Amino acid sequence: MIERQQVHSDGYALLRQAIPAESLDELRAVFDAGVKPSSQWPVPRGMDWRHSMLDLDPGVQAVCRLPALLAVVGALIGERFFLAQVEGREPLAGGGHQRLHRDLSAQRPGDMAIALAFLDDYGPDNGATRIVPGSHRPVPDEPPFDFNDESRSVQLAGAAGDILVLDVDLVHGGSLNLLGARRRTLLISYFAEPLYDYHQETAHLRGVRMDASERFTPNELAAS
Repeated sequence: MIERQQVHSDGYALLRQAIPAESLDELRAVFDAGVKPSSQWPVPRGMDWRHSMLDLDPGVQAVCRLPALLAVVGALIGERFFLAQVEGREPLAGGGHQRLHRDLSAQRPGDMAIALAFLDDYGPDNGATRIVPGSHRPVPDEPPFDFNDESRSVQLAGAAGDILVLDVDLVHGGSLNLLGARRRTLLISYFAEPLYDYHQETAHLRGVRMDASERFTPNELAAS
């Protein structure tokens, strides 16, 4: 069971060992087979990342629909939602650093959530994600967040099979892959149902090939 109040307060949840261990080798193979250079994506991609087109793979789609993952997404979004996109990303050796940022909701706070499903162990040495807990809902009169200020950021560490789920307004960022160790992830996006038309208009620019017609209902997920 997820602690819904805690998820809303923190703006994220880290699901330890959510992906079945027996699935990891196949998922890594799918990731590696789907890697495409920037020139083969509709919009150029960052050159210090490896990008994998894998959204049609059944095993990847199964990860996107893990009950524990969907329950957290439902708690964050709070209304009917759909699986919008999944792709593979991995920081290359000496790359992957991102300034702290928000991905930003579209029509209302909390109408999007993202998940990072880790296919390799992750930590400070291979560019693990940094987050600022509770930064997704600034209090009234709070000064704008200084994205150069790392004093409140926490760098995550864990094992292959973990999944990080977060509100898109949570301040976060990738880190430098210092040692060049593999850190393959599935980057998964979920949108509230009213964003479907917006998603359809931009899906081709993001290299999305999968069907996004399925809907998930938070109350049903919480009860399952």
